[in-house]
Amino acid sequence: MTDSIPPILLVGFGKMGGAMLAGWRERGLAAAVAVDPALPPPPAANVVVAADAAGIPADFKPAAVVLAVKPQNADAMLPLYAKYAEHAVFLSIMAGKTLSGMAKLLGPQARIVRAMPNTPAAIRQGITVACAGPGTGAGERALCDTLLQAVGQVAWVDDEALIDAVTAVSGGGPAYVFLLAELLEQAAITQGIPPELARLMARQTVSGSGALLAASSEDAAILRKNVTSPKGTTERALAVLMADDAWPALVQRAIAAATARSRELAG
Repeated sequence: MTDSIPPILLVGFGKMGGAMLAGWRERGLAAAVAVDPALPPPPAANVVVAADAAGIPADFKPAAVVLAVKPQNADAMLPLYAKYAEHAVFLSIMAGKTLSGMAKLLGPQARIVRAMPNTPAAIRQGITVACAGPGTGAGERALCDTLLQAVGQVAWVDDEALIDAVTAVSGGGPAYVFLLAELLEQAAITQGIPPELARLMARQTVSGSGALLAASSEDAAILRKNVTSPKGTTERALAVLMADDAWPALVQRAIAAATARSRELAG
């Protein structure tokens, strides 16, 4: 396979970092260094694993430095990688860390892209929304787009303030969907359905509905109405779920709370 992705320095080898690295390798990764204190085994011959910044080979020159560390560790860790600003773009997937905040830690020369992926990236079905910082060139943005496309779809925004809402909706969205599956399973058991069948029904209903939504060009509201027969069982259930104080209000409150927390993390 011809290398289509240049050398990458991955800082943080957690679940999201690991998913991204796997996606890059599938697309022809030239080489990478992954930095993680837990020292996981190298996932491939062309990937070097280092415990910290001091363990990065001196002659390694990445085209991009991907920041996948926990936000609370950013202040201590980011200055260690500022030296790469001369020839690499920084791609951050840290929640809450602003472009200006990272620039203070990486230096005025740094070109930075802030992005928010979500966990379906693990199966290359994620959605990432990204925002390019000042001075980031078209080539650097294109490279970041390629890196992010390796784990799903990518969208770009010019207004960084939108990333907080993105974090609340798509960043945390998988947890809300998993909660729905969890609650459907519990409700089925309450109605007397055996636990194993309840689990199968809940999971397949959620995953199948998601697949149908992805395959359809119709609005989600239309798909909902297509399932809802007049005066039927689904209509009765939706009357409860769509009451003024139920799902419509709760989802709005939940997203607002998560958006506010993202802004707090930016501090």
